[in-house]
Amino acid sequence: MLLAIAFLFLIAGLVFFPLDRRSAHYCREQLHRPSWQLALRVTDWAKGLPWIMAALLAYIFVQAAIAWHGETPLLRRVSDYALALLASFLLASIILHSIKIFLGRRRPRDDFQHGLYGFRYFTWQLQYDSFPAGHAMTIFCVAAIASAISPGLAPVWLVTALVLALTRAFLTAHFFSDVLVGAAIGLLITRETLLLVFPGLAPQWF
Repeated sequence: MLLAIAFLFLIAGLVFFPLDRRSAHYCREQLHRPSWQLALRVTDWAKGLPWIMAALLAYIFVQAAIAWHGETPLLRRVSDYALALLASFLLASIILHSIKIFLGRRRPRDDFQHGLYGFRYFTWQLQYDSFPAGHAMTIFCVAAIASAISPGLAPVWLVTALVLALTRAFLTAHFFSDVLVGAAIGLLITRETLLLVFPGLAPQWF
């Protein structure tokens, strides 16, 4: 299922390329609206560093608890899920940032301020880092792990992740295709990490 959703996001991202510039300008005109202001308040929930720190602290705390009191099935699963999330972040980030460096897409702000739009392939300049979106990748890594922990709530986690990821496009920090492809990378890498490295944590429907 996650594989199908990831490919759906990937295809949607490719379809959105011809619409990116127009949709970014439309979103810029809506920034004063209350719904866009709400997006500004919640968009940082998809930032990578807090999630990385939370997963790292959870792993360290559980390992200390295991060392102090002994291992239990619950502590082992919490430790494995935290480690799986950290591994997913690492692998997905390597792939995402490699794409960013190779493709070198300008941010929407370059278009708004200077009329500059598009990709600057193989320039190796880090300021051209719009594609794919890192926030989208991060929150979909989290959503995939949350879906493995509580499969019955998977639709809630995935819809919440999509809303948070799309705030990046609504706020014109990214184009819509950046967000959709970033989401696909997060889902796909986390799914494969669970299936290949932590198979005991992955539900059958993954």
